[in-house]
Amino acid sequence: MKAWHHWVLGGLAMTAGIIGLAWGTTTASANSINTYISNQGYSTPKITKAIWSGFPKYNYRNNKPEGVVVHETANPHSTLTNEVSYMKNNYQNAFVHTFVDAGSIVNIANTKYLSWGAGPIANNRYVQFEQVEVHSKAAFASELNNAAYYTAYILKQYGLTPKRYTTVLSHHDVSNNLGGTNHSDPDAYWSNSAKTYFGTTYNMTDFVALVKTQYAKLGGAPTTDTTTDENQHTTAPVAPKPKTVAYNKATNNETATLSNNYTKWSVYNHVKGTKGATKIGWGRLSADYRGAKVYVDNRAVKQGGWSGTWYRIRFSKNAKTKYWVYSGVLNFPKVTYTNDSGTATLVTTHAPLYNHVLNSNYLSKTVAYADSFPAGTKVTINKKGYKANDGSTWFRIALSGKSYWIKNTNLAGQA
Repeated sequence: MKAWHHWVLGGLAMTAGIIGLAWGTTTASANSINTYISNQGYSTPKITKAIWSGFPKYNYRNNKPEGVVVHETANPHSTLTNEVSYMKNNYQNAFVHTFVDAGSIVNIANTKYLSWGAGPIANNRYVQFEQVEVHSKAAFASELNNAAYYTAYILKQYGLTPKRYTTVLSHHDVSNNLGGTNHSDPDAYWSNSAKTYFGTTYNMTDFVALVKTQYAKLGGAPTTDTTTDENQHTTAPVAPKPKTVAYNKATNNETATLSNNYTKWSVYNHVKGTKGATKIGWGRLSADYRGAKVYVDNRAVKQGGWSGTWYRIRFSKNAKTKYWVYSGVLNFPKVTYTNDSGTATLVTTHAPLYNHVLNSNYLSKTVAYADSFPAGTKVTINKKGYKANDGSTWFRIALSGKSYWIKNTNLAGQA
């Protein structure tokens, strides 16, 4: 996924003969991995209900799911148990309903309510699950089988039938067709695993064929979906993606420098393409700004039918005139992020807690202070950031059900 987070494959055509065969005796598709799965006669695990009460409960747009979105974690070193724990600690950023691996299907959020895994449009419509990365031929095949079974189970539960792009989508499908997100999972994971373990390919067309086989085993009727491949399909057309802009206003006088080739992109009075935006042009500013320091106070991310990240800048801290520039114009201090874990004690000085690393390309807001929590407060660490420009280390912590970024000097007793 990577809500907070992640991640193309060519289509593999299903033959007309496969579509026309009786469901009870059909192999899932011409794909060799589906054939392998069929030959193994895999059983599917019972779905483990481990619903956590801490997840928010919001209704879908039509009060019930309209299909299923497939994700993968993009973390080759994690386990299902670790992923569940991480999601509970960071659900404000993103969460899904269920996790799947080679041996388990664990449902952690009630599918009656929406989850936050694929942007606002998809979140409002679909049940979502994550595949945990596995590392063997048998495990990958078993995981795909479990994922297809879970997808079919959800469709059957909510009176839906398996249809590519309509009731069964990948996170990448959502990015391409609905917007509100830019991830491409599970494409890379499936492609790499299929090549490594089977010497072939695997994509959503193959997966939907496997879902249809599992759906038939559950007593579902065959569909009349005539999808042929990922690039040429006959499902109902998707409505044009709405062009929106998500703004993140900063509060900390953060700075960046203009790149040496900053004039490759122009400068505007507002985000290019939005209402009232006009091109100003660097020539009208009458200076060479290569390497110049600017103050940045707003970040805008285009979503839906367009893309691109823009920043609002000014040339001095107290300047009233502000300009909007494309992200390529600016160089921010580099932050290297890694996964981390452990616990620490909050040093309860008046140290600020941020929603992002201070002075990073995400921009930050001060959202709390350390001394607003009791002395000796314990926190859980789940991510680390290192800033090369000043050598500072930052940690993302979970505290009272929320996530914060804090400088390492404001934590003690890290373990």
